[in-house]
Amino acid sequence: MEPMQRRILFLFLLAGLTVSLSAPSSCTRLGGDVLGPPEALESHLTPQARALIEKAYEGIDPARLTDFHTHLLGQGGSGSGIYLNPDLQSLWHPLKYLRYSVFREASGIQSDLEADREYVERLRRLVEALPVPGRFLLLAFDAVVRPDGTPDWARTEFYIPNAYAAAVASADPTRFIPMISVHPYRKDALERLESWRARGVRFIKWLPNAMGMDPADPRVDDYYRKVRELDMVILAHAGKEQAVEGGDFEPLGNPLRLRRPLGLGVRVVVAHCASLGMGEDLDAGDGSSLPNFDLFLRLMREKQYEGLLFGDISGLTQENRFDGPLQTLLADAALQKRLINGSDYPLPALNVVIWTRSLEAAGFITGQEREALNLIYGYNPLLFDFILKRTLRHPPTGATFALSVFHFPPELDPRPPSPASPGGNR
Repeated sequence: MEPMQRRILFLFLLAGLTVSLSAPSSCTRLGGDVLGPPEALESHLTPQARALIEKAYEGIDPARLTDFHTHLLGQGGSGSGIYLNPDLQSLWHPLKYLRYSVFREASGIQSDLEADREYVERLRRLVEALPVPGRFLLLAFDAVVRPDGTPDWARTEFYIPNAYAAAVASADPTRFIPMISVHPYRKDALERLESWRARGVRFIKWLPNAMGMDPADPRVDDYYRKVRELDMVILAHAGKEQAVEGGDFEPLGNPLRLRRPLGLGVRVVVAHCASLGMGEDLDAGDGSSLPNFDLFLRLMREKQYEGLLFGDISGLTQENRFDGPLQTLLADAALQKRLINGSDYPLPALNVVIWTRSLEAAGFITGQEREALNLIYGYNPLLFDFILKRTLRHPPTGATFALSVFHFPPELDPRPPSPASPGGNR
């Protein structure tokens, strides 16, 4: 295990131990309500923090402001159909238990039975407290599915039904857009795509190295052709996965495996710009490995994928990701035209991966900016994530992310999709 991985694991363990030994209010120390509820921020803003917020929203078009990567979590107590693997709540599996405990507390979940409601209520409060809310794509999350088309619940860490994401979004369609998740190995995958597209849904969430899907599998070609026919878009995680256990699925996160859908004309957004881990250089064919981020950049710089391949910048400011990829993307104005913002919420509410001191030390922000950002974080980590990305700059050159990164790319969605009806529970 690499030194940074050991460091992050230690922090997760320490934070998880704090959760397991603390009162339910421990979420105020792990993330989220560190200083107070999001609606209380306005009365506690310092002049520096207020100025930072105002500057961040300069030039932003409220109608196009977008968070392309917002997770839904829960435990299924509301009858939502959400599935949470029992191992995540069992002390017999301490690493999984502690990891989930951190996510649970940072998300404002305190009750097993009320987890679904508490998570959504917390998210809505954060969004409502934003100066300019914009739109948030709410991600469904499919189960692990075997090549024979049957779900593998033992290997599935969590499952967020498409109908649940659609139902949450339909309660506030001006703020939320559902993103379905359809595993390509499902026997009725094409029918599911057609059904949800008919309801106005255009976006599909994949996490290959957690769901057990191979983007380069020829058996998925019919799926890709259907995605293209329906003018849908896949948000595919690439690079090493740390929030969900992948095991022997990990190589499926190699960004070069996305050549197959791209070659068939499918629009793909690569989550986190593949900014973690090493991947085999499949183009070289000699077994050599390179950083996954470098493999992603190779694809981005190939002319035939212009208009098809994009990257989301969610997670790039986390302690375990920012060193290298963030500098590269800030310095390349051409690449930024194909980037889109995402928060990866609830990740911004996890203190264990949000280290503004490191960002200051690396020259991305100043000490005064760090103080203002920390204050914002204490009340609204979702606002913090946006303000941080609008504030940070390339250390040597001062280059920042372009406004276009925070606006919905017209190539992906020239018109807002129609609100989806809840439909069936799948």
